[in-house]
Amino acid sequence: MIATPALLAAVEAVAEQAAALVLEVYATNFAVQGKADASPVTLADERAEACIVAALKRLTPGVPVVAEEAVSRGEVPDAGRCFWLVDPLDGTREFVSRNGEFTVNIALIEDGRPVLGVVQVPVQGRRYAGLVGQGAWLADAAGRRAIRSRAWPPQGELVVASSRSHGDAAAMAAWLAAAGLDGRPLRHMATGSSLKFGLVASGDADLYPRLGRTMEWDTAAGHAVLRAAGGEVFTLAGAPLGYGKPGFENPHFVARGAAA
Repeated sequence: MIATPALLAAVEAVAEQAAALVLEVYATNFAVQGKADASPVTLADERAEACIVAALKRLTPGVPVVAEEAVSRGEVPDAGRCFWLVDPLDGTREFVSRNGEFTVNIALIEDGRPVLGVVQVPVQGRRYAGLVGQGAWLADAAGRRAIRSRAWPPQGELVVASSRSHGDAAAMAAWLAAAGLDGRPLRHMATGSSLKFGLVASGDADLYPRLGRTMEWDTAAGHAVLRAAGGEVFTLAGAPLGYGKPGFENPHFVARGAAA
């Protein structure tokens, strides 16, 4: 196992460097291009990814790096038992719309499970970080503090995190009803990118059901932080969400706090 507090600290520094590059582009009249899957990409995605990949290769020589933009170009390494997952700009649609709800995601996978993760929120100057077995933290203008997910099932109001750009209200309502959660007070928190995992990890939300398409680099960093904060991500069949799947595509899932 190579996931250590020292490695987490180093990755946090890398995420900050990448966030600075993202903000440089964010301050300009940047161009938006389309990829083969019709998703948008900008110079910020490309610059941040180059920074992160180079840094991870220096930190952990020989550990493969699976990065979103490289994969879109057909550069897919053999992941193996231990590899990095990188989304240099999660929430490119939020970036393009300039609402600030985008993140830099870096995660380490060991034996199919996320064990270390950093979710950097460039505009907000906020960072979620976690190391499974050691804890999870939130760093912002108020300083750095430990975070913990809420116990599940919660008492009283149920706070549900949902996607701002990819939400399906009808599908969400149907899922909540099928799960027996529609007969209680509900409050929805819509936000972009992997910020939704941060809301659950910090106890600001109880639940994040994702009923749409995601890729492993979208979820791994937030998943690692949530695991470190005591929570977990499950497929709709109830199995823990795993990584290193063919094509790196996730099934639908639900992220929630720790079982009481």
